[in-house]
Amino acid sequence: MAQALTVLTVLTTTDSVEKAERLARGVVEARLAACAQISAPVTSVFRWKSAIETAEEWQVLFKTTEACYPALEAHLIAAHDYETPEIIATPVVGGGAAYLAWIDAETVAQ
Repeated sequence: MAQALTVLTVLTTTDSVEKAERLARGVVEARLAACAQISAPVTSVFRWKSAIETAEEWQVLFKTTEACYPALEAHLIAAHDYETPEIIATPVVGGGAAYLAWIDAETVAQ
């Protein structure tokens, strides 16, 4: 019996649109995600090294499968210039069957 497909969205942020595009293109070219969407700048407020920081960042949202996640995470850690990059995976609990099948077809677990 075939294992059920688990689709994930994976979020990261970076401090420039150029870096966001480079991360998005690298992941999609490596077939670790079927798609990456870059959101306009967001303002992030966070605690870092005992100080409250505010920064303008670009969010990148990847559409991938659970099978591709370990390689996607490793890719982001290697390619990212943040000391501790945000990498958050969220399971997709529903979606259009054709779209979810497209994500599966366009990704390759490594």
